[in-house]
Amino acid sequence: MRSLDIVGSILILLISAPATILIFLLIKISSPGPVFYRQQRVGKDGRIFTLYKFRTMVKDAEKELGPVLASRNDSRVTKVGKILRETRLDELPQLLNVLRGDMSLVGPRPERLHFVKQHKALQELRLAVKPGLTGLAQIRSFYDLKPQHKIKYDYLYIQKRSLLLNLYILIQTIPAFFARKGW
Repeated sequence: MRSLDIVGSILILLISAPATILIFLLIKISSPGPVFYRQQRVGKDGRIFTLYKFRTMVKDAEKELGPVLASRNDSRVTKVGKILRETRLDELPQLLNVLRGDMSLVGPRPERLHFVKQHKALQELRLAVKPGLTGLAQIRSFYDLKPQHKIKYDYLYIQKRSLLLNLYILIQTIPAFFARKGW
């Protein structure tokens, strides 16, 4: 499945290059701070890696509050960031994580260490596979699905994972992307 990750990531990066340049410019001119957001996430076998996204919040958004889950009407989200989140375009830089081998195109979403330490369910089976850019939970429900429901979808994916299931999830991600399910 590594070859699917590499070919798929390169293809998506090439197709999305014009949008990526536009997003880069919009973030740069609309909000002070870096264009990219980097955060430590937990990957396969508990390995820590740096996840990349386009920045959607104000600079240093977690400086005051610490790690908290973003909410639908989070005041820290910028105007451009709101659009990027709704369209999931903030996730494009994670294709670099896929190419580096930290992530796969399909799998459970990678969690922050803070939340993995808090929830035993996040420490076990989910860390047995590489985290993914999209997954069963992302095509089955809304972005703000409750964590316990996401975990159920992740477990189902891990138990049934195969090349065919990965292809199915990738294909189903396209209408989910255009449906703009979420924020």
